[in-house]
Amino acid sequence: MSGLPYQSKQHSFSFKQAVSAFLAHDGLPFSEVLDANHIQAVFVKHNNLFGRTYTTAIVLWAFMSQVLRDGKEAACQSAVSRISCYYQLMRGHSVDPDTRDYCRARAKLSEEALHELSCDVARQAEEQMQTEHLFHGKHAKLIDGATVLMPDTARNQAAYPQNESQKPGIGFPIARMVAVISLATACVIDASMGKYAGKGTGETSLLRQLMHCFNPGDIAVADRNFGNFWTVALLMQRGVDICFRKKSGRPTDFRKGRRLGKNDHLVVWQRPPKPGWMSREDYDQLPSSIQLREIRYVLHRPGRKQTSFVIVTTLYESTDKQTIKLEELAELYGSRWNVELDLRSIKTHMNMHYLRCKSPEMIHREIWTTLLAYNTIRTTIACAATLCGMNPRQISFVSACQIVLANWDLAASVSMSREQQIEIHKLKLIQISQCRIGTRPGRFEPRVLKKRLKNYPLMKQPRAELKQRLAKGDNSFE
Repeated sequence: MSGLPYQSKQHSFSFKQAVSAFLAHDGLPFSEVLDANHIQAVFVKHNNLFGRTYTTAIVLWAFMSQVLRDGKEAACQSAVSRISCYYQLMRGHSVDPDTRDYCRARAKLSEEALHELSCDVARQAEEQMQTEHLFHGKHAKLIDGATVLMPDTARNQAAYPQNESQKPGIGFPIARMVAVISLATACVIDASMGKYAGKGTGETSLLRQLMHCFNPGDIAVADRNFGNFWTVALLMQRGVDICFRKKSGRPTDFRKGRRLGKNDHLVVWQRPPKPGWMSREDYDQLPSSIQLREIRYVLHRPGRKQTSFVIVTTLYESTDKQTIKLEELAELYGSRWNVELDLRSIKTHMNMHYLRCKSPEMIHREIWTTLLAYNTIRTTIACAATLCGMNPRQISFVSACQIVLANWDLAASVSMSREQQIEIHKLKLIQISQCRIGTRPGRFEPRVLKKRLKNYPLMKQPRAELKQRLAKGDNSFE
């Protein structure tokens, strides 16, 4: 780090300390994915090194600790307390418990730098994945969308208006997101965000902003919402294979087309008329027709009706020129469910279902800090899996978070020899690898709640109006 003009005695908290709880020590798998020099170089690139007490490194460390925690531990006051404890331990003095200086410093973090770091971690982790975790040597990338809520402030409402079906003052600002997630590592490769409703805010529109995530030879896996001619043709144009569920509106007749086997044939999709959002130049560059492989399989689910799936794909042969079997394609599409679980981990376990910041600019920083923390947790899991000869998706994300947080303050504050660091990292990684996801074949549960919730009715008027009614002695709405 001596080659970069930042670390001095005043700025003793380093980027290496900021990520020390996540990644393994030098010499272990994936240890170079989030290198301290690289982090600093990214912030230098975006002219984003600042502070004496609240430096870029320590603010990043504290912000990541917030998004990984929930409840009281996620508050800014708690983050300032962690910084104060660190300075008390390392320098013999604490910082003012007032959170305003920390919040101002947090607002200085570059959104572009956080975005770039998050994407770099995901990209480098995927590049280092072993081939046995790929599909016939190809990187499968899962696509799906989600929504996030945020505090009901005027600035958030202006940027991300609430659902139109809700009355003003009752709903929350809502944003739509689309993410591209690696099947092998479960890292978020990139994500795009827009309003919940309006022109250009649908999931397929947001996906078009993420085409750079796909390299020639990759496989895009998604549900039927993305299975239209334009998305398929744009991906094929980039040399990307697809494996999508077929839209229900398209007819399916296995008596037509070139037969490859039972419930397996080739079909041709003709190019539809030019949509309003596409330029004539882009339209003319797309092929007039595309040939796809179409398969059908039946999923048997205990306690449920049999479900028939029709899949469209460009996958015919593997890299060794062997025909890819129908059962393999069914298994590949079945792995799409992982993206639902990954988004659940981000929204539920990392508290991104309801964001905390009061302005759109800080909302963006919170999102990219959350995804950076998520990707570093996933990379730590991949390191543990590689060390113990496992698939990263066999390891519990929640348990890995708990183990990382248990080592959070210790990793940043305690000085150890290189040998001690390697030993502690190995023990931590082995502990993470032992937290495996249970295999429960045939498990199914009724979708009902046992725990009784509070018997409060839903808000149907703005809070200010309800308070006025209460002041007049009217509590009939309760």
